[in-house]
Amino acid sequence: MHDASAEFCKSDGPIVSNSTLLPLLVHHFSDHPPPLGEGPSHPELPQDLGQTNIVISEMLQVVNNSVPDPLDDTLQALGGEPSHPEQHQDSGETHAAGVPQVVITAIRATNLTLGLRRIPVSFHVAVQADGAEFRTSNKPVHVDQAILEWNECILLPCDPSSIIRVTVYASFELGPMLCQGEVLRTFEISVRELLDRSGNSHPIVFQPEQGEVVSPCTSLFMTLEQRLPDEKDAAVLCSLNTLAAGDMDALMLRTDAGHGLLARYRRMQNRRDLDQSINHFEHALDICPMDHPCRPAALFNLATAKLINCQANETYPDLDIPISVFQDALRLRPTGHPDRPITQLHLAIVLLSRFAKRGFQADVDAAEELLSEVLDVCHANSHIRRAALLAIETSGCKHPTASINAHELGQEWSAASMLPLSPNQLAHRTTWCLERDDPRALDEVISLHYDALGYYSSAHARRGQLVCNLSLVLHACFERRGNAEDLDQAIALQREALALRPVGLDGTGGPGEGTDLNVAMHHFEAAANFVPGGLLGRLRASLRWVRHAGQHRHYTELEAYGTSMQLMDAYMCATASVSSRHRAMKDFPRMLAVNAASCALRGGDDYHMDPDDNAAALMKRFRELSSLLDRPPVSHTEGAPSVNVEAENTRYRRLVEDWNGVVEEIRKIEGFSRFLLPPVFADLQEAARDGPIIMLIASQSSCDAIIIPYKQSPTSIRLPTNLEKLQTLVVKLQCTSRSALPKALMELWDDVIRPVVDILGGFARQHSRIWWCPTSVFNFLPLHAAGEYRKDGQFLSQLYISSYTPSLAALIKARTHDRSLSVSFAAIGQDHPPGVSFTLDCVERELELVRSLLPPLPTVSFTKITSVDATRSRALHALQDNTWLHFSCHGTQNYEDPFNSAFLMRDQPLSLLDITQTDLSRHEFAFLSACDTAAGDPSTPDEVIHLAAGLQFAGVKSVVGTLWKVTDATVQRLVEEFYKNFCKDGKMNSKRAAQALHQAVHSLASDKDMALDQRIVFVHIGI
Repeated sequence: MHDASAEFCKSDGPIVSNSTLLPLLVHHFSDHPPPLGEGPSHPELPQDLGQTNIVISEMLQVVNNSVPDPLDDTLQALGGEPSHPEQHQDSGETHAAGVPQVVITAIRATNLTLGLRRIPVSFHVAVQADGAEFRTSNKPVHVDQAILEWNECILLPCDPSSIIRVTVYASFELGPMLCQGEVLRTFEISVRELLDRSGNSHPIVFQPEQGEVVSPCTSLFMTLEQRLPDEKDAAVLCSLNTLAAGDMDALMLRTDAGHGLLARYRRMQNRRDLDQSINHFEHALDICPMDHPCRPAALFNLATAKLINCQANETYPDLDIPISVFQDALRLRPTGHPDRPITQLHLAIVLLSRFAKRGFQADVDAAEELLSEVLDVCHANSHIRRAALLAIETSGCKHPTASINAHELGQEWSAASMLPLSPNQLAHRTTWCLERDDPRALDEVISLHYDALGYYSSAHARRGQLVCNLSLVLHACFERRGNAEDLDQAIALQREALALRPVGLDGTGGPGEGTDLNVAMHHFEAAANFVPGGLLGRLRASLRWVRHAGQHRHYTELEAYGTSMQLMDAYMCATASVSSRHRAMKDFPRMLAVNAASCALRGGDDYHMDPDDNAAALMKRFRELSSLLDRPPVSHTEGAPSVNVEAENTRYRRLVEDWNGVVEEIRKIEGFSRFLLPPVFADLQEAARDGPIIMLIASQSSCDAIIIPYKQSPTSIRLPTNLEKLQTLVVKLQCTSRSALPKALMELWDDVIRPVVDILGGFARQHSRIWWCPTSVFNFLPLHAAGEYRKDGQFLSQLYISSYTPSLAALIKARTHDRSLSVSFAAIGQDHPPGVSFTLDCVERELELVRSLLPPLPTVSFTKITSVDATRSRALHALQDNTWLHFSCHGTQNYEDPFNSAFLMRDQPLSLLDITQTDLSRHEFAFLSACDTAAGDPSTPDEVIHLAAGLQFAGVKSVVGTLWKVTDATVQRLVEEFYKNFCKDGKMNSKRAAQALHQAVHSLASDKDMALDQRIVFVHIGI
């Protein structure tokens, strides 16, 4: 048996992923997606075979390296006159009786969508002359429609020398239009030339824009007639519309400017254009009345620009913003509104994008419902319906009519070459075939591999690589076609590849008999424990062992997890910094530790994690050797002397021996006997010295709670919920209204907290302290606030005083330091840092309030840093010089890179990375009066990473933080109540912070005017 996602071997070290088929919308951020329903006509072999990213939100775009601006590449100045058809006036031109009138009777445009990266919902044409304008109706275009025609009469000036200006627009609304839209083509022409072209049937042909291969609207033909005016003509001819003027000018002008800048950003990728576009759309929304029929269009425009900004910055947590704005627009476009389908489509795509990053099933369910409605109401050949079909096919949503024809994505390769391809060339071709699911091309690649085997004899150094790759191709064929012969041949080739390894570098041996499954698990184990393979190679092998052992419920599953965890610890210890370790963790399964614990619970075992500290004395040598071992192996050219290959193998084996020797020396140092080994459970139980710890674990197989008491056996509890329900609950708590919040907290009580409370009485008396250690989605749940929100209902806060800890090791570390006798307290405030649009009005008042509630000298030495002095450098020095801290400022949580989460100071942010690199080992307490200081990170679910946890990891014993945004009024009242309780006897003790916060929150409970989400926003972390 072989891993279906194994890597293709390459002689130069890096591996080529043998992934499943890439959907049409899988691409690199720097690439452009293919056209809807089409593939590239001239594919080339990919240059970058690294990890791809699914970006469903680009679905509405078609392939082209640019988006056209107006021909003059200019935007109308804000002081200029906009053109809008809503107000009709006489153009002022007098048509004398008997003088022929010139009338446009039809306009025909071709290829309006050609080269567009964003498909509009409709198109229209504007004709300007003598300071007046007429605009045609808004018409949609379908996928199979190359020509769009308007049969509307437009009266032109009688003078043949008169110049008219014609502009073709792409519009993003079918209903009430807020602006002209995006300019596709614009030109000036005389009435005489228009008459000549009409008489001779000569259309106006446009060349592609500068720097483009194709551009939308390749030609325009206008049919003109000359006729005498009469009563009948007056009924069908439309007067020219003058340029509008009035209160809505600024709104329309801002919207036009926003569309123009957004189009230019798509072509030039200048971030300033995108930022200015967002500013224009925001201003347009601000000045648009709430009851105006164009308000949903203003919301839709802003949401679209915000979505593009998320893509450009790769700030996917910010997708909440465009989702919320799209939802607002959808509410104003009820069933039957012509623009409801395009709004539903965009909202569904953003929900699917958020699901791809956060994994909340509720997003997929909502997107599926939206897309199904789009399919039900849209024309079969509309671009909107095709885009919805594509979204369904690539995201896995289901709909009975969701089916589109697949187009070939690649060309066939010829085997006409006289000499066989090299193994690396074959690896590239194989990957290209597997990405495109072309059976004929795959058969040809197999044939090319067999041809190459006839050339590379068993003595050739590259034959092993070739045999291994051919095995992987045959295994992929078996998965797709189910032919057992392919699988048998793949196994035989893998055995040959293993036998071809040089002496001393093979992992052969082990069971000569037994089932194929047992033999396969043995080889996975051997690969994971094969020291010359290097830490990274061994770690990847162990992760494949974990996956297959779990898939087949093999008895080695727990051993596989244990090996993976040890190798993960060893690999991370060789990484230079905390932030780089965090980035490296993202390359591996997100829930490895959680799933390991779940596996141990199913097997009735106690699984141990958390690495010990590094040994300082030998760390330099350890890191040097680790770095050398993790370098890619030396690439030997074909036909290289075997003596060179053997010399390199000998050098590598010596490095491995030296590395093992250094690790053994480190373990001899006092306190480092468990270096690179998991800690024993008795050591971890020290964390529960002052009260039981409840560890919460959620995996695909089960959701469990483990109660860890002090010097007693732990107790595991199977929770009556599952991962999908928890993910849905997280979404409910994030998106629910204030009135629905109690219901969500009651669900949290029933599914998670009540089963724990029922058992907890045997370990802790009521009103005593307990600690929650959440993992996975539990990190995003306000556990301390759960309860029966009804009369005489039970609440967790009435039974126990809850604190949190990011890990057992962090809590143990916080308990080890002696309490400092002196209290040096710094209160740091910043009310209006750069880049923030509003001021925190109560910051200075809060700092003074804290000072007034603290004990005076000599008990407390107090330092206050006000907004004018609160720079990053000053705050960092205060952090180093004082062991008690209070922050009152803006806080920001960076989900993509949690170590860039920060307190915003006057000049630069004070980041979590700055904090973790500071020695805070003797710090007692920190109160974080800022937003999102204890919000978790979806990408690292095993241990939470945020500002409050970062302070505790850095050494602060006790921290108060916030789960989400908090108002000034809440802060002022809670800070006052907290410090009154904290300092009531004139003494300072960081262990009293949890009790003080508990009492402060209870004092606010009777205030019915304070929203529930504000009463539960503060949490305590640490001792």
